[in-house]
Amino acid sequence: MRLRGDSLQKMTSVPVKERVKVSQNWRLGRCRDRILLKWRGSQMPWMQLEDDCLYISQANVILAYQFRPDGASLNRRPLRVFTGQNEDVCHFVLANPHIISAGGDGKIGVHKTHSTYTVKFSAHEQEVNCVDCKGGIIVSGSRDRTAKVWPLASGRLGQCLHTIQTEDRVWSIAISPLLSSFVTGTACCGHFSPLRIWDLNSGQLVTHLGSDFPLGAGVLDVMYESPSTLLSCGYDTYVRYWDLRASVRKCVMEWEEPHNSTLYCLQTDGNHLLATGSSYYGVVQLWDRRQRACLHAFPLTPTPLSSPVYCLRLTTRHLYAALSYSLHGLDFQNP
Repeated sequence: MRLRGDSLQKMTSVPVKERVKVSQNWRLGRCRDRILLKWRGSQMPWMQLEDDCLYISQANVILAYQFRPDGASLNRRPLRVFTGQNEDVCHFVLANPHIISAGGDGKIGVHKTHSTYTVKFSAHEQEVNCVDCKGGIIVSGSRDRTAKVWPLASGRLGQCLHTIQTEDRVWSIAISPLLSSFVTGTACCGHFSPLRIWDLNSGQLVTHLGSDFPLGAGVLDVMYESPSTLLSCGYDTYVRYWDLRASVRKCVMEWEEPHNSTLYCLQTDGNHLLATGSSYYGVVQLWDRRQRACLHAFPLTPTPLSSPVYCLRLTTRHLYAALSYSLHGLDFQNP
């Protein structure tokens, strides 16, 4: 794995021998599966990691849990609880010191991580499926077939800067690291391309990615790795790697889910490791991006409790997977 930021600082304090062992465990798929949280009733959770905390949505709240020192378990009681949405939280992002949440009631919530400050505003006519926030700008996508751009400034919350008619339900959205554009992942039912890039300042279409997508090849997750490279996955069972410098019509690499399952989410270490979450039996897959075939697959639920993997997060030593009934942690340090 490539190590970056806080993860790099933490890992460099670990003896070299230990680092090599953890790296080999990732490569060989050696890990221990632990259930970190359970809840009653089926949920569609989303999560984020920051410092020593894990944030996870359950129904209409977001809970912040502190990791224990081993990083493989959580304190039993949440450190903080963020409320304010009337219906389920569909998605949320951390934009220090804010949490931006997308609600099933069509509203966007703005919370502060270390206070009780919460503001919400009406954003869409139907549920908000996705949000992102960078550089003081919020972008949102909805079932109402629009994407919108909003300022984060407290005096201007709720003042829409741009409304973009996407002709399709918006499942995923991400702002470019350059803060000049953003990408939408849509349902591919009303428009021929499920991946389009829009100018953040004008709201105008910059380009669409790919061609010849089958009907319904919706993009459920999309992420930038750099200003010119991004990854996408969704209903057509493929992960695609796009390099805008090479071509916007053809991806430079793609990986097919071997069991024809929808891919709900993806994560990468920024180097060769790619992790995906599929729609059946809580299957998490690890890929080496230099190869076509999947390296390892971990089914996290038994057959009667089949669940999609709704969200994945990686650290240097652990992988966290949010399922319908539980949060799993794969420990690659102490398998």
